[in-house]
Amino acid sequence: MEHALRAALQQGEGLALHYQPLFAATDRALVGAEALLRWSHAELGNVSPLEAVMVAEDCGLIVPLGYWVMRTACRDAARWQAGGPLRVSVNISARQLGDPQFLERVMDILREEGLPAHLLEIELTETVLMDNMEAGAHTLHRLSQLGIRLAIDDFGTGYSSLAYLRQLPMRRLKIDRSFVKDLPGQEHSRTIVTAIVALAHGLGLQITAEGVETPEQADYLVRQGCDVLQGYLFARPMPVGEFQAQLQEGTARRGV
Repeated sequence: MEHALRAALQQGEGLALHYQPLFAATDRALVGAEALLRWSHAELGNVSPLEAVMVAEDCGLIVPLGYWVMRTACRDAARWQAGGPLRVSVNISARQLGDPQFLERVMDILREEGLPAHLLEIELTETVLMDNMEAGAHTLHRLSQLGIRLAIDDFGTGYSSLAYLRQLPMRRLKIDRSFVKDLPGQEHSRTIVTAIVALAHGLGLQITAEGVETPEQADYLVRQGCDVLQGYLFARPMPVGEFQAQLQEGTARRGV
């Protein structure tokens, strides 16, 4: 599998990005899309994204794979902008954030692909943040100064101090799907979601809820004040061609 992944990166075969749309909670306007890795191999079949990332981590390919994802996402997003601004979200790994050339590489990608910095959102998990707090803080501040937006993914699942919310220039928290799936019936999930939304808004951060699958979940999250909704209720991840076709058909969108 390591050999197959290395060959895929070198030859550009079998790797692709799918995009899951992000919608404003209040009016369901399309405000962005999250880039998600897909890998299809002639012999291995469709490799799960989690397995692909684990292999890349184990064999030292996670950094070049991460840059491939970012460049491809920025290139695709640059083509979407004719109908109005639409942000693309990209996840990065701890090793990628720790790369001494990370900031320079991101700037190069944005310039070469022609995507304005404010239309790129970089997502990091709590674990990535805590593993790179000292070394990564300067990089994150520089990214923010360039106009790139920063988000904390899977918020509430890590084992971290809330201090970094004051120290780092984050713009958005994403509520993990594990807290969304039991809404609105499960009391503990309701309590956690309500607390996360209140905390985020108190700090001037936006909230995205991922994994929304039912109208009841969506209605509850809107009432609690979530800003953006993402999940199968609205749209599944789709190939770039299908996503672009929906945009061309006039999918509602607004400035970001």
